[in-house]
Amino acid sequence: MDRVLVCSAWPYANGPIHVGHVTGSLLPADIFVRFNRLIGNDAIMVSGSDMHGAPITVSADKEKVSPEKVARRYHDLNSKAIEMLGISFDLFTHTHTKNHESVVSEVFLELQEKGHLKRMTTSQYYCGECDRFLPDRYVDGTCPHCESANARGDQCDVCGMDLDAKDLKDAHCQLCGCVPDLRDTEHIFLKLPDFTDSLKAYVESCRHWRPHVRSFTLNVLEEGLTDRPITRDISWGVPVPVDSYDTKRIYVWFEAVIGYLSATKEWAAASSDSTSWERFWKDSSCRSYYFLGKDNIVFHTIIWPAILTGIGGLNLPYDVVANQFMNLGGQKFSKSMGVSINIPDLLTKFQPDVIRYYLVANMPEFKDSEFSWDDFAQRTNSELVATYGNFVHRAMSFTYKNFHTIPSRGPLDDRDKAAMKRISDAGEAVARSLSKCEFREALRSLMDLAQFGNQYFDSVAPWTLVRSDKARCGTVLHVSLEMCKALAVFGCPFLPFSSERIWTDLGMEGSVEAAGWKGFEVPLKEGASLKKPVPLYAKVDMSAAGGFARYSMLNLRVGKILSVEPHPNADKLYVMKVDVGRPITIVSGLKDYYTAEELSGKTLIILTNLEPAKLRGVKSEGMLLAAEDAERLALLTPEKDLAPGTQISSGLEAADKQISYKEFQKLDMRVGVLAELSPPKIDIGGKAVGCEVAGGVAGEKYAALVLDDSALVMHGPDGVKIVFDRDIPAGARIR
Repeated sequence: MDRVLVCSAWPYANGPIHVGHVTGSLLPADIFVRFNRLIGNDAIMVSGSDMHGAPITVSADKEKVSPEKVARRYHDLNSKAIEMLGISFDLFTHTHTKNHESVVSEVFLELQEKGHLKRMTTSQYYCGECDRFLPDRYVDGTCPHCESANARGDQCDVCGMDLDAKDLKDAHCQLCGCVPDLRDTEHIFLKLPDFTDSLKAYVESCRHWRPHVRSFTLNVLEEGLTDRPITRDISWGVPVPVDSYDTKRIYVWFEAVIGYLSATKEWAAASSDSTSWERFWKDSSCRSYYFLGKDNIVFHTIIWPAILTGIGGLNLPYDVVANQFMNLGGQKFSKSMGVSINIPDLLTKFQPDVIRYYLVANMPEFKDSEFSWDDFAQRTNSELVATYGNFVHRAMSFTYKNFHTIPSRGPLDDRDKAAMKRISDAGEAVARSLSKCEFREALRSLMDLAQFGNQYFDSVAPWTLVRSDKARCGTVLHVSLEMCKALAVFGCPFLPFSSERIWTDLGMEGSVEAAGWKGFEVPLKEGASLKKPVPLYAKVDMSAAGGFARYSMLNLRVGKILSVEPHPNADKLYVMKVDVGRPITIVSGLKDYYTAEELSGKTLIILTNLEPAKLRGVKSEGMLLAAEDAERLALLTPEKDLAPGTQISSGLEAADKQISYKEFQKLDMRVGVLAELSPPKIDIGGKAVGCEVAGGVAGEKYAALVLDDSALVMHGPDGVKIVFDRDIPAGARIR
């Protein structure tokens, strides 16, 4: 029995987890730890929500609530989604615990005692308008390496380079848009150059790492390490355990990686042996695997190993399994950048195993991949439903119809023996790939077995044998059910819910997990009663999965009107300053419908990626959404308070790519009255169509995206729906 520690990167608790989190770190970590448990290894998996990152304080500032309120809200939401998706953590905690604070302080003080820390005065951006030092995430600008215009002060998501906010070109404050100035401030630094030689030797020895991880790390080392600040001017986070630093906190990049250690200690403290964490950190035979996206490589291959080397006595990462990016319209999934398909919404539409399957089949292990609704539907229907699910259902339903029990296995002919050999070969292939963290290849081997099962079933033609030789028919069905059982075992790391269903439907005792990898060798119980089988998966409706994706061209956000002024060159136009997470200017023809006083301070829905246009000499950077009929106009607004900049996605992705007004006009959005709740239907003007809606009140009017004879009620986080500030008839178009 080997010992394995599985660590998954910590998602920021500033919004719902999205497809990028799952495919980058959560799902591969879960598949790997499930496999290790099945083969009998002593394996645990830990992680949690990163509650102290600057993205949380950015969200809190926008909502005008405490960072803790934001962090706990999303930690609870994401914990539930993670559980529903079948991600099997031994502990999913968060960084705002006394245990984590204590462990971080211990590590800090030990590094200080051993001379690896030093105090330095440095320049940091200060926003005079906000009257505060700006943490790195509060500074946006142009990346000095790849010229991306959307770089943050800590990192560029496009090229993956680690940044210092001072290096950004055209830097500006994310909160108010003003240009900050540099001012002196004292901080404590980790002396990273102290570890250059030991890190080079360590990385050179890790020849089993993925090539892009190892080469990227070696390149960073060759460029040379510099001292790195581990404190910052912010009031939210782990306190600095030294005098005179009361107004500062530990930098999140430093304390978040220590979370792997603190989480293991927390897990041990909750068990019968509080020292059990040591076998995963002090036993040199234990292998620790870290799963993350490529933008986090440097933190896990350089910074965390440097910290561990500095304190001594703890295992360095054995493998850093960094995936590339799964993109959406060519852009990396990112909550802060507004590119997201969030998992809580996705789970309301599709089975967890359907989501898991597609994300593994399309996992960006060695190069970036692209999420597409059409591809999601096509692969689910042609592979998971028509191959895997089809074989299991046809084998079990034919057996149930003609035998009602597990039939006896008679003598095997060459085809049967080849099938049994194919089962063991598939198990070896899947296990070999999983042990190397090659998840797509492992899934391919699993699907090859399912495809072979269909071919075997066709070749033995049980529908003919059942009339001519029922005993022989029973044998080939027994072999077919053996393949179903093997699929349940080998597929358990990928499709845990389906695997348990197959196992139970076959009348096997206990669970797949309890049976372990050798469970495929446990004999079927001949004569055991079978339940009437139900298909494992339903086909994905192409229109439901992909049709509404056309609305993903819209980047809709909550906007708060800051000021309203008459247009200097047009009598019927207003010039408005609107906060959409950043200040923008909008020119709108609302003078005939609203006074400036009525508009000022309103919270509305803004199309933020419309091509900018000059209207009578003033540049307009977005558009207010409004419903209009022949006589009146009503503005769209969230039914509950949402912070400026909050994405209104309705569970769809939202692109930053600019669109033309002509493209926008092709979309059909209307006022709808929720007519029925079960099944939900919405009246969009004398026509009731089926709709997708999270909750809702019958008789209420909501903004709806319309597609043929179906509709999708517009909503933001937590199902907050979009309504109207004035009465407006059902069917009125939204523009």
